[in-house]
Amino acid sequence: MVRAQASMETRLLLRNGEQLLLAVVIPVLALVGGVLGAERMGLDLAHRPVDVLTPGVLALAVMSTSFTSLAIATGFERRYGLLKRLGASPLPRSGLLLGKVGSLLIVQGLQAVVICAVAFALGWDPGGGVTGWLVALLGALLGTLAFASLGLALAGTLRAEATLAAANLVYLLLLTGGGVVVPRSTYGAAEAPLALLPSGALGDVLRNALLEGTVAGSALLVLIAWAAVGSVLAARLFRWE
Repeated sequence: MVRAQASMETRLLLRNGEQLLLAVVIPVLALVGGVLGAERMGLDLAHRPVDVLTPGVLALAVMSTSFTSLAIATGFERRYGLLKRLGASPLPRSGLLLGKVGSLLIVQGLQAVVICAVAFALGWDPGGGVTGWLVALLGALLGTLAFASLGLALAGTLRAEATLAAANLVYLLLLTGGGVVVPRSTYGAAEAPLALLPSGALGDVLRNALLEGTVAGSALLVLIAWAAVGSVLAARLFRWE
């Protein structure tokens, strides 16, 4: 039942143009535009622009799918009474949540394939080795848990229209000022506070892993803390109807 639910959730997401825009188009545009813009403007980065921006765009893809897309889709499912009906079906509610998580992981795998293909075409040369990829995978899983729990808490509390507006607003704010795509050091005085945001922590984990093969221990702890907070909020605030 969980596999069937995950398959259905994945098909629905891939058929939705707005969700595809968030999941694939915006991250790819951010990568290509960032690399070309950085090279033309001569930005002073510690590594080549494509090497710095690719981990950040992978982090952005995790955020866009596990937070924004999940929150919006769940909010409208709740509004239309779909969640209530599914909750009364033979599929247990835990199975529904596991199906959504499974769908997120499938979509994120597809995102990673597309983004990495574009990055390699732009000359990306990840320097973290096998260790870096394993640490990046751990960070992506923790980031998924953190953002998904926050997205479910948002979708289970607000009306669908308010969820749509809030999720998109948070996404834009974190995209432009959350330390996810570019290193926190480029934000000046805001560098230290951004380390406490899930977006900044996820960006740090993936950049450290895929650039140098190192583990950003404090950033992993921040993601774990956000995952715990989000899970508690989702469990207490989420309403199925």
